[in-house]
Amino acid sequence: MSIIRRALTVTATATALTLGFALPALAHVTVQPGSVEQGSFSKVAFRVPNERDDASTTKIEVTFPVDHPLPFVSVKPVPGWKAEVTEGKLPTPVQSQYGEITEAVTKITWSGGEVKRGEFQEFEVSLGGLPTTTDHLYFPTKQTYSSGEVVDWKDEPKTDGGEAEHPVPTLKLTPPTGDDHHGAAASAAPSAAPAVAATPVAADTHDSASTDGTARLIGGIGIVVGIAGVGVAIAALRRRPTA
Repeated sequence: MSIIRRALTVTATATALTLGFALPALAHVTVQPGSVEQGSFSKVAFRVPNERDDASTTKIEVTFPVDHPLPFVSVKPVPGWKAEVTEGKLPTPVQSQYGEITEAVTKITWSGGEVKRGEFQEFEVSLGGLPTTTDHLYFPTKQTYSSGEVVDWKDEPKTDGGEAEHPVPTLKLTPPTGDDHHGAAASAAPSAAPAVAATPVAADTHDSASTDGTARLIGGIGIVVGIAGVGVAIAALRRRPTA
């Protein structure tokens, strides 16, 4: 029996570790891509997976930074969803390459649609005039379910490097290289006063499901490892001499 216990322990540990790596990639609300160039005009998507088996995601509220406001924001329509862009005055005016910014987009709310069990949805936004004075932007996000539950993705990274329980969607900003379309877009941007647009933007073709597919594959491997471990245990039991 000790052989069986050891085999089952190894199997359970391997499965737990494998699934532990796979599930977080599916569960978190994230910004895709995870990084863009400072000062650029870029399109990003807020990727929202549904975490619950008994409820659908029905509303998403993304809060925009006011310490590093974005002078140009436009929203791509999502079929079945209504996007509401909220603008407001900033607590303190911010100087930018486009002049003084006194008001900006503070929140975007998507509602009226549904992200069902085992599904995810991407909400695309075009961001212009990304700041050059910081290396990241936080976008606290509230995810509302049909059950009434609200998950608040707002926890900043831990100082010890560990992952927070509800990590805030984060967009990393990297120094411009000046040799790709991001740098060109920034230099070609209008020099007029900041403005906020709510018009559709053209979509780039990308494989939005690649990350989630990889995570599911890893999870499947973990299950196969578990089944193999049980088989080893049974074989060991059969090989034991009878009394």
